Amino acid sequence: MIQTNYLIIGSGVAGLTFAVKIAERFPDKKITIVTKANENESNTRYAQGGIAIVTDKIDDSYEKHIQDTLICGDGLCDESVVKMVITEGPKRLKELIEWGAKFDKNNQGTLDLGKEGGHSENRVVHHKDQTGQEIQRAILSQVHQKENITVLDYHLAIDLITENNNCLGAYVLDQKTKEVLTFQSDFTLLATGGIGHLYGHTSNPVIATGDGIAMAYRANAVIKEMEFIQFHPTTLYNASTGTSFLISEAVRGFGAYLRTKKGHRFMPDYDSRGDLASRDIVSQSIDLELKKTGDDCVYLDCTHLDLEGFKKHFPMIYEHCKSVGIDIAKDWIPVVPAQHYLCGGIVVDKNGKTSVENLFACGECSRTGLHGANRLASNSLLEALVYSDKIYHYLENHPLEKNTFTGTVTDWKPTSKPEINPDYVVKTKAELQLLMRQNAGIVRNDTDLIKAKEQLSHWKNEVEEQIKSHNVNPELYELQNMITIGSLIVQQSINRDENRGGFVKINPKKS
Repeated sequence: MIQTNYLIIGSGVAGLTFAVKIAERFPDKKITIVTKANENESNTRYAQGGIAIVTDKIDDSYEKHIQDTLICGDGLCDESVVKMVITEGPKRLKELIEWGAKFDKNNQGTLDLGKEGGHSENRVVHHKDQTGQEIQRAILSQVHQKENITVLDYHLAIDLITENNNCLGAYVLDQKTKEVLTFQSDFTLLATGGIGHLYGHTSNPVIATGDGIAMAYRANAVIKEMEFIQFHPTTLYNASTGTSFLISEAVRGFGAYLRTKKGHRFMPDYDSRGDLASRDIVSQSIDLELKKTGDDCVYLDCTHLDLEGFKKHFPMIYEHCKSVGIDIAKDWIPVVPAQHYLCGGIVVDKNGKTSVENLFACGECSRTGLHGANRLASNSLLEALVYSDKIYHYLENHPLEKNTFTGTVTDWKPTSKPEINPDYVVKTKAELQLLMRQNAGIVRNDTDLIKAKEQLSHWKNEVEEQIKSHNVNPELYELQNMITIGSLIVQQSINRDENRGGFVKINPKKS
């Protein structure tokens, strides 16, 4: 058994920021970060656009950002949470800059602010088109300076250890040695990111399989609003499944147009904001256009834009398009919506506390009330930074000595069983991804959802039997988590009887 004071599961901006702060405040306490890939692999790393923060108080204001967030969330945001997160933005940005994160500046030497869909003003702070990667780099460099932080990569958390609604730690698989380690922890933080790989077509990396939410669900934590899944309107079209390359919303903020194969600019037909409508509207509009025409994709036209300006702002996008034979100066970029972000998740309060004692959640796996029915672009990194700070301050003021509950933690008992046939996992995962795309995608209906529920229930029972009768296998545990997440999305989609934000059901009881 391994004892630690703070166990952090996940190595994106949410988990790393908390780790740095708590390590500085309590240098005699032990902080352990477990992450299932290498320490640098997370959803954070793939966040291109930036962080939405009010820094220009002349043209912009907190009130405008709050209103944009509330409008995007379509009546389901917690207004007090929205105000708290947005007004704390500048402090968290200052902290990142002090930690060494670099953000683009304009000719006047002030922050170069981008504009994205749903925003009324330019307020997106960015580092070219690689903002998440730059933030991850800066925070990781701080983590490495702290002697009381241990980072264990290629360690997959497979279940939380709970007793009487108290979290006591977690069982974690060391993927190199195949040993299941038992971690006893005073406090556990889930910062495990999103669920994108459940859909196959996604902007998320392959590690995004909803592990934290699935573990929290098995530990009886409250999970809510899983039906609100954001599909990013513009990922590079690719006929195969897997991680799709994201064409940042900031490209449309820079002036690019969406067109059909025949060249029609269709977004003004659906929304007065045209190409800069919020993500739910753009994704649903593209979905409708593709169903009308039978085409595989729509196109993003950048041919009228300043090429040098485009290269400066979006070097990664320019180079990637070039590498696949797209010259943005004369070719349109083929794009389709792909799963991008989960707005629901593990319910937390303003201190990041879940309904399970000593268990906290932060970042995309949590449901804070900020996003409501649809997340406003570039509010996710902001949420992760603010909530990791809130959790830190809560635990700073509730020291470990006050944690009087002492439960019993038993070590994982290793047993020798046969190995799972990898073909079974690969085949079932592919079938699951297809089911989710077809039956729980951008536009849903109850008939398809009920069919999906039955199939997911069958797979759930089948995979539980496979886990019991085979050696511990990371891919099998991921598959179990994905089935759990799929079941939550489907059931909560069936339960919702009105269309809001990113959720569209064509036969709701009321609309």
